[in-house]
Amino acid sequence: MIDIGSGTPVVLIPGLQGRWEWMRPAVEAMAKRNRVLSFSLCDERSSPFPCEPERGFENYIDQTVAAMDRAGIEKATIAGVSYGGLIASEFAARHPDRVTALVLASALHSEWQPDSRQRQYLKSPWLMSPLFVATAPGRMRPEMSAAFPGVGARLRFMAAHGVRCAMAPTSPAKMARRIAWAAKHRFADLRAIASRALIVTGERALDKVVPVDITERYMAELQSAEHVVLEHTGHIGIVTRPERFAEVIGRFLDGNRIPA
Repeated sequence: MIDIGSGTPVVLIPGLQGRWEWMRPAVEAMAKRNRVLSFSLCDERSSPFPCEPERGFENYIDQTVAAMDRAGIEKATIAGVSYGGLIASEFAARHPDRVTALVLASALHSEWQPDSRQRQYLKSPWLMSPLFVATAPGRMRPEMSAAFPGVGARLRFMAAHGVRCAMAPTSPAKMARRIAWAAKHRFADLRAIASRALIVTGERALDKVVPVDITERYMAELQSAEHVVLEHTGHIGIVTRPERFAEVIGRFLDGNRIPA
């Protein structure tokens, strides 16, 4: 668990890979303006929080409560990235007394269904991992080119992010299990969430992981949601443009409307 910065507290929940370290640039950028609490998901070896596999997705809701209690935070902005958006939105629906605002960044929605390629990966995550890794550059190339037009900047980012990922390895089997847990979970009705909400996406043509229209489904459910697009990004704008992401969150928390 990491707890840095000062000011309005923000709980930042990681995506499907489960490791907060992959989001370090966003955590550090946000900590210049806010107190940021983040953690790896509780089924990761590095996590200090308990996990009971038979409880499935419920583990992550319990973990968020436990992390806030451990940090002495009664209420916070709850922010979820990608798969973490499922956790953040469910937490907000179940614990409204502990949520001042909700941020969903390139978030999966509970209605999302994996496509045929993703279903093959989920069936045999370890077997399919080499293919997944081999095809990753092709999926990410358009976003990398948009975020870093210069070859040098692009290579520097890829090297730094590669080190972060290597130092915080994830498990394909756990990623597949997380999808299965979410598929079995009965999610709360998000229309009951009354707190302010911000939906952050990349550009529609650049997110090759979670289609923007999947994340936009939250707009129909959350009463006060506003939507902002991080320009020149796709799915990983929180690390390719962390300062811009932190600025957007900061303006939102200050009560300023953000140009779409």
